[in-house]
Amino acid sequence: MAAEFNKQISEMSDSELALKANELRKQLFDARLQKATARLEKTHVIGDLRKNIARCETRRAALKRQTAAKN
Repeated sequence: MAAEFNKQISEMSDSELALKANELRKQLFDARLQKATARLEKTHVIGDLRKNIARCETRRAALKRQTAAKN
């Protein structure tokens, strides 16, 4: 699953990555809310979302470094 996600984000632009990270943050908020109200059955989802957010942010930082190196 992580390999698929990495492949997807490697093809995204910086703005697309920002949108994806925001979407994942909203999903993380919802998952935390469900966990607090004892409605979340698959608690591993929270960790997966956090890791995917980190992957997006890491890719965004790499793109910024590449852009800075070109200028």
